[in-house]
Amino acid sequence: MRARLGHLVRFTQNDGREPADRVDLFQETVVKIRATSLRRVIAVGLVAATAAGTAACATSSDSASEVNLLTHDSFALPQNLVDDFQRETGLKLNIQKSGDAGQLSSVVSLTPGSPKADAVFGIDNTFAARPIEAGALEPYTSPLAAKGAAEFAVAGHEDQLTAVDRGDVCLNVDDAWFENKGVEAPTSIDDLTQPAYRDLTVVMDPATSSPGMGFLLSTIGRFKSKAFDYWRGLSGNGVQVVSGWEQAYNQLFSAGEGHGPKPIVVSYASSPAATPGTSAILDSCFAQIEYVGILKGARNSAGARKLVDFMLSPAVQAALPTAMYVYPVQKNTPMPADWRQRAPAPGWTVRMDPDWINKNREEWLTQWRATVKP
Repeated sequence: MRARLGHLVRFTQNDGREPADRVDLFQETVVKIRATSLRRVIAVGLVAATAAGTAACATSSDSASEVNLLTHDSFALPQNLVDDFQRETGLKLNIQKSGDAGQLSSVVSLTPGSPKADAVFGIDNTFAARPIEAGALEPYTSPLAAKGAAEFAVAGHEDQLTAVDRGDVCLNVDDAWFENKGVEAPTSIDDLTQPAYRDLTVVMDPATSSPGMGFLLSTIGRFKSKAFDYWRGLSGNGVQVVSGWEQAYNQLFSAGEGHGPKPIVVSYASSPAATPGTSAILDSCFAQIEYVGILKGARNSAGARKLVDFMLSPAVQAALPTAMYVYPVQKNTPMPADWRQRAPAPGWTVRMDPDWINKNREEWLTQWRATVKP
């Protein structure tokens, strides 16, 4: 049975306030950058060093004196914040990295009650339903969640996962490329099917890429029953599909590290903050939310609760934009000054219920594969 594309899709608008004024405008849009290489650039001296040699930590030492966090490959926090957590709690924080959001979700969902760590960070709203359905999470509501995170909770499962950050998957444009070519840059997702932009766009496979899936969901939210007609037009206009963000942005995007041939790419609304001369098309963004949760069967669930609280603390929330290029979820969190100009919030975003995504993912992927030329 074909999914009703308009079901459980919500659009919200903000009032024009900028992120430097108030972070609670992000709540109004209803939501990482999972920009791996961007994070690597600013991750020197960050918590990545803490992760070295901890892959087997879940089965070592006294569980009461340490807490083990399973997370994605792009996780990074300033080392001084990790030191503060360890000093204030008396717990050693061990970090295990395990691929992207999809891989994290699979690992957690396949081991309910026998987790590889005490807590997990980095499962997003496109995969959140899987560990919840698997019974792999221990309920917990942080007292700090009321300050913003609660507004992004998974409906009906509010105590299973706690929102930490959000990133909006959007089209990014190399404005300098278009200026040099004397071509008007696209300003809407609708423009990409026009002949003027033939062979200029690179996107990611939604089956293998989290932002790729986010972009597919944004088209479903925007175009509803005509979403795959849009993809047919995009395919006919020479869109290139690659497996992941790293290849698309850093190798093929003209403003990326590889100075490739494509001036239009799927990335995040916050990407231009790290890539001068680029901008995001904000009329078709998908709100991607990242969560932290306690794993059922955790050896140190008490320590995991402290870790959840730590991720919502003012210091961590304020560090997220520069550490991982994502927006914090807690209200009134100060933002970097340059984000006002280079990484403004979308006027509206697409939001879908995680259960609805989970139920229709395979059908949507099947339709996408039948529509888009390899």
